[in-house]
Amino acid sequence: MIFLNKTHLWILCFVFVTSSISSQKNMLVIGHRGAMGHETENSLPSIQKAMNMEVDMIEIDVFKIASGEIVVFHDEKIDRLTDGKGSLETLNLQEVKALTLEGNHKIPLLNEVLDLIDHKVSLNIELKGADTAKEVNFIISKYIQENGWSAEDFIISSFNWQELEIMRQLNQDISIAVLTEENPLDAIPMAKKLNATAINPYYKTLKKESVGHIQKLGFKVFTYTVNRPKDIKKMRKFGVDGIFTNYPERAK
Repeated sequence: MIFLNKTHLWILCFVFVTSSISSQKNMLVIGHRGAMGHETENSLPSIQKAMNMEVDMIEIDVFKIASGEIVVFHDEKIDRLTDGKGSLETLNLQEVKALTLEGNHKIPLLNEVLDLIDHKVSLNIELKGADTAKEVNFIISKYIQENGWSAEDFIISSFNWQELEIMRQLNQDISIAVLTEENPLDAIPMAKKLNATAINPYYKTLKKESVGHIQKLGFKVFTYTVNRPKDIKKMRKFGVDGIFTNYPERAK
């Protein structure tokens, strides 16, 4: 039988606490549409709020509108979040700028978000709309060349795997994450094909074993959208590499 004195017990407690803190820091906290639990999703104030909360990464959604610009918005239709109605992709820039978001905000352009972030935090750009990959690649390449960003500052994700294939054809260096609502193991073949960095599954589809299997294959697991403290704790125990959350402060 081994007896421990108070000094040994203190050392063991210190090692346990510090290792626990270290493991918590390894799980990235990704602000979902900025910090949408606090500000209107995908708005500049939401993104600024996430930065103020010192998230590890920010996630936004993008569409290409009729006049060719890339705007930051989640829904195909503008009805839910703005004072307008109809399809976002049919609008030109002037019409988009005339809209008012909840909270008296405006729909930002992708370049306005990049200017605000100013490569202070990594950015996950989700390609929501059709025909977005080419223009998004053009914009981020310009910011890498001219504005001090690097390829490591970006990760491109989408449920539209065809857009991800186009992105990979255009850019061999950018990190790609395969978004999926189904069994995350089913996304592995596409992740291999794209030489992806990560698979981004819905947290309710995850099991600890599947997280470990995906990671053993060399992919990170960034799971969405984890808001309840008990679910955040569960994902941490599963060993995921990061969570998307509307409330970054709950994961800190």
